[in-house]
Amino acid sequence: MTQRPDPAFRSATLATAHPSAGAAVRGRRLPATSIALAGVALACAAAAAHAAVARAQAVPPPAPASVQAPASVQAPTSPPAQGQAQAQAQANDAQATTLRPFKASFVLEWKGMNAASASLDLARQGDGSWSYVSRNNARGVFRAVFPGELTQVSRLQIDASQVRPLSYRGDDGSSDQSRDVTLDFDWNRRRVTGVAEKKPVDLELQPGLQDVMSVQIALIVDLLAGRKPAGYDLVDKDRIKDYVYTDEGKARVTTVLGPLDTVVWSSHRPNSDRVTRVWYAPSLGYSPVKAERRRGDRLEWSMRLVSLQR
Repeated sequence: MTQRPDPAFRSATLATAHPSAGAAVRGRRLPATSIALAGVALACAAAAAHAAVARAQAVPPPAPASVQAPASVQAPTSPPAQGQAQAQAQANDAQATTLRPFKASFVLEWKGMNAASASLDLARQGDGSWSYVSRNNARGVFRAVFPGELTQVSRLQIDASQVRPLSYRGDDGSSDQSRDVTLDFDWNRRRVTGVAEKKPVDLELQPGLQDVMSVQIALIVDLLAGRKPAGYDLVDKDRIKDYVYTDEGKARVTTVLGPLDTVVWSSHRPNSDRVTRVWYAPSLGYSPVKAERRRGDRLEWSMRLVSLQR
């Protein structure tokens, strides 16, 4: 059975087989994802250590116990710690409200099994556009039935007010191109054209329309700007689908970077009980640090952050 796509973390089709199921194999959709944090953790640790050394060097060593400074002489002091903390907080706030390139990686678990590794890479291009690339690689028994790397590439125009997809490419990793997807967005002609799994695509391009990858960045851009979207329309293969987005509040979660304060957003198709939830960290520019999908009360899959570089 094939599941519907995830708007927050696009599902890539992976064939799955449980070790106890023998030869039984069914096609499943597993999220093609990534957003990484280990690089940030190391960078932060290095910066903190460097700052600590600098502060230590700025403070004069204490005089020997047998020597007392005259009462009229005061040792030089470093800038107030409070001022330093405020300056650092301002710098952190400025970084947290600006979209920045990142590289991230996740581990995807399906029914308790380590099913795949996933990566996301957001990069600025020389012409001012952005690229957003997802790579998925199956693990263990999953790799036996789906050995190829699944890739999705979205090219975007991004500013503070909107995200515009320019093109989307999806490759299932096999030599058979019948399941590949190629979409081009012509904003002057207002048409989306291409081929999706051998079906021709020619759709009206309405303002705000996203592809299955660019919608992830559209949400982050909205959150950075202080907006709370109610939903997005996106092109999935040869159809336009709408998704409802809901702010579910704040939560503190444990990650590879330690505890992080996050905001939780859920997304689903109208009248569907299959819900995707993503935990975004405002201190990391709203990078996603955790994700899961449930159908009713049943957990279908979950994603755990492995590393993030920004």
